[in-house]
Amino acid sequence: MRGLAYAVAAIAAVGIMIAIGTGPTSEPTAPASSASATTADVSLASTDSPGTLTISVPEMHCAVSCFPRVKAALENTAAVKSVELGPQKEEGLIDNRQVIVSYDAGFSPKGALDLLQEEGFTDSTVIQ
Repeated sequence: MRGLAYAVAAIAAVGIMIAIGTGPTSEPTAPASSASATTADVSLASTDSPGTLTISVPEMHCAVSCFPRVKAALENTAAVKSVELGPQKEEGLIDNRQVIVSYDAGFSPKGALDLLQEEGFTDSTVIQ
């Protein structure tokens, strides 16, 4: 009897994972200060000075697997100091699919987007 209960629980868990994975997704909203910024507005050339940059990563759905992959890919770049998840409405849930990259001189936004594409995050764009 206990084995049957475990089997039903496992099937339910798989169904829930499938429902979450195929559920509707919404595009992240850009912060008010950058609502009109697009990739075309931001230079993708290497930087001459340190700063921060916001990158939209629409395929980043979870804080357990996706965000750590994004963070590791970007932090393995020589000029990147840190990568933080953008502000979220709810703890533990990614509802704003953006990362904030702090970098030193020599950082290449185009190189960062290329790294994310290699990791499977193909629709990533520079916000600001």
